[in-house]
Amino acid sequence: MGFLRLLAKIMGRVSTFRSYQFVLLLAATLAVVAFYYFGSERHSFSSTTKRIKQTQANSNRNDADLTLDTRIAHLAESEEQGGGERAAEGESNVFVSRRGDLKTGDQQYHALMMFTKVDRSRSLQDKFRVAMLSMVKHGRFFEGEVLVLHFVSDQASQELGERMLQEFLQDASFKYEIFFHDVVELTHELFPIVEAMQKHFSAGSGAYYSDSIFFLSVAMHHIMPESLTRIVQLDLDLKYRTNIRDLFQEFDKFPPGAVMGITREMQPVYRHTFWQYRKENPNTRVGEPPPDGLPGFNSGVMLLDLSAMRASALYNQLLKPNNVAKLAEQYRFRGHLGDQDFFTMIGMEHPELFYSLACGWNRQLCTWWRDHGYGDVFQLYYRCDGPVYIYHGNCNSPIPDD
Repeated sequence: MGFLRLLAKIMGRVSTFRSYQFVLLLAATLAVVAFYYFGSERHSFSSTTKRIKQTQANSNRNDADLTLDTRIAHLAESEEQGGGERAAEGESNVFVSRRGDLKTGDQQYHALMMFTKVDRSRSLQDKFRVAMLSMVKHGRFFEGEVLVLHFVSDQASQELGERMLQEFLQDASFKYEIFFHDVVELTHELFPIVEAMQKHFSAGSGAYYSDSIFFLSVAMHHIMPESLTRIVQLDLDLKYRTNIRDLFQEFDKFPPGAVMGITREMQPVYRHTFWQYRKENPNTRVGEPPPDGLPGFNSGVMLLDLSAMRASALYNQLLKPNNVAKLAEQYRFRGHLGDQDFFTMIGMEHPELFYSLACGWNRQLCTWWRDHGYGDVFQLYYRCDGPVYIYHGNCNSPIPDD
């Protein structure tokens, strides 16, 4: 009340002041009001600065595990009966954010997705929704098994992803754990390993630091802890039509020497990319369609046997800069699709490193090349006989409804 009386007294004398004096007086009055307002909220320069410093300290923390950012665990109990294939009736999913290494009690099935810049793209958010809801719809795991989902993400996308996952996974009938990996930290780890190959398989003319993350699968056996022996890498633009657990069973079909499972490319992408080599070698199988040709690979769904990758002297020799350059020169290769290009190129020379996944595990829907010069041969690449387990809506292709 004392403040209000003071203000009224001051305003009563306004008429005796000149206009410029009135402006000065008004400014002083506003300053008094600001002081009272902020003072009542207990804000001060020192407390605000302290909060800013705390925020910066939190954002710049460097954990012992450089890639582990946040884990969310699904703690819903399974029913005693029914083989643990469904959550107990009436149970809700509980998410707990905590740090630490993976526990070893359950048999773990690891899957990884790139999740960067999702906060800026409604299209990516919609694709993620389709992927996760279809995965949950068909996903079934047994007692003592857990699906471990890894997301390589920036901070803003992680915050959005945590909220989205709480919605998408609420009806999951299986136990799961979620890890977010910092894309900046992973890029820092990857760049020295893949820098030399980037110029052969990246858009543009240089080896850009930020492009390294597109080669994560190439060197994941160097990045992930040795306790992680198998992982499936998946694109976001997928729709699952079967139990994802069945995909992991494909690891058991790998022949000796194979380090990864991958599906062939279903467009004449590499018929085009290898044009110069094909011109110089008219009888080559390189870039030819199936079943007898070598159409290259598509990296939308990949099974990475990290133990085999670590143990393969051949595979690790092929990562060396001089061997990458030698093969790129031999095949006159210049690509722009990152890891997919690298696997395609070495697959031409060493197909024994790869287990061929059935096309139904990565049924690509893109038809871009049909309308860009290859309509006469397009169906030879695009055809996929047999059941479809996973649709891949690459190049923003619509995915059929169930």
